[in-house]
Amino acid sequence: MLEHVPRVKLFKTEKPAFDFLSFEEAEPLLNAAEPEWRTLILSALKTGLRHGELSWLQWGDLDLPHGKLQVWRSIWQGVTGLPKGGRGRTVDLPVSVVEALKAHRHLCGPYVFCQPGGQPLTASMTEHRLTRAVKSAGISWEQGAITWHDLCHTYGSHLAMRGVALKVIQGLMGHATIEMTLRYAHLSPEARESAVQALDGSIPHSRAVLG
Repeated sequence: MLEHVPRVKLFKTEKPAFDFLSFEEAEPLLNAAEPEWRTLILSALKTGLRHGELSWLQWGDLDLPHGKLQVWRSIWQGVTGLPKGGRGRTVDLPVSVVEALKAHRHLCGPYVFCQPGGQPLTASMTEHRLTRAVKSAGISWEQGAITWHDLCHTYGSHLAMRGVALKVIQGLMGHATIEMTLRYAHLSPEARESAVQALDGSIPHSRAVLG
């Protein structure tokens, strides 16, 4: 109804806390998942795709021979649109996900993860199956339930803990700004320590000449 949108300065707020599964918790969760849901949970843990991105993923988005997938669309509260960040992105797949997706191949329709009739999965269906897998694995947190969003955070956290550069994590997760990725920085102290130790390495053979 407004002729123009006024400029509004946003208040600064603290970044919300997040939880993630440890390496020791992720494996039992996969083992406890029902066979027809295991590939979905594995994909969430090892691609970082959000629930809406996984629900709307289509076979045409996959390039399994090259171990990649394209994220073009997402759904949130029944509304479809671009993925988080406002643009598509390419995600590289680990071998475990490639093999699982090959075995998961079906002829029910264009959606990778779908109902028997080919319709996209609903949030209630996936939440129920994840809750059952968590319970079967005997995983519990002091506060709150484990959700699909926690699996997304697990992906970013595990990458950081393995020393992957934050800039790379930003691209893989589709974060619009590096500030969103910095929440994982505290999980990679070893990477920072090894980077500083590189200063004591041998002197490079050549030096760039500035003209």
